Amino acid sequence: MPDIDESFTYLDNGTLRIGVDKSRGAAIGYLALSKDKRNLLNHHDEGRFIQQSYYGERDGSMWAKKPWSYNPVQGGSYKGEDSMALEFRNTTKELYAKIEPLHWASAKRCPQSIMQEWITLDGAVAKIRMRLDYTGPTQKANVHQEMPAMFVDYALPHLIFERAGKLVKHAPVMLGKDLKPERIDYTGGWLAFVDDKNFGIGIRTPGTSKAVTYRHHGNGSTGTNGSACSYVAPIRQFPLTNGLVVDYEFHLTIGTLDEIRGRFAKIPE
Repeated sequence: MPDIDESFTYLDNGTLRIGVDKSRGAAIGYLALSKDKRNLLNHHDEGRFIQQSYYGERDGSMWAKKPWSYNPVQGGSYKGEDSMALEFRNTTKELYAKIEPLHWASAKRCPQSIMQEWITLDGAVAKIRMRLDYTGPTQKANVHQEMPAMFVDYALPHLIFERAGKLVKHAPVMLGKDLKPERIDYTGGWLAFVDDKNFGIGIRTPGTSKAVTYRHHGNGSTGTNGSACSYVAPIRQFPLTNGLVVDYEFHLTIGTLDEIRGRFAKIPE
């Protein structure tokens, strides 16, 4: 499928192609094999990227009539307003961005939560470094934080991970009005969403052993801009405290389940 969104910019090493939306906080919304350019990610709205998103205390904001918390999001707000890339560069070897995010519910600017990202490619693996510098007031809420959020094509329904040395094939909960994302425990530091032929996308965040996940049907439309999606996020628990720096790396790859596991196994801890 040809690239038609001019707001995206890409790295492509002939094996893997990764792209960020410069107009929406340089969030990652494109990952495909170079040979077929089939994007396995979903970026239906500002919340659906592989991106940074953090949570604090309830602050009086409302998301679709629901009380919400302090929530700076790299891509922007649910109202469709976009976060700003303060700095951006693509050297053809590395993508870099510095972002001032927006509050997901209120769309207010969050200059106290400056985000950065660095993206490089090594063969069939993308290496991404994320950083948050939080200079706002200390918030007491000790909550689960996405490390990072990942939204993929609904056509990838099976969540695969390891638990106690065994592979688990999991069907995530279908998100509804009264259902919340489910939490899972896993080992090995990686998760993957695959299709019925065990082909899909894997994410590895070293040092994580818990995740939240769901599937959302929406109007049933699949693909990059579809209303439906599959979601997973490795999580860690910590509060947003004044002077906090969150700096971590994760990896992405596309392939068969065996290829995903094999590539991740070769990455040093």
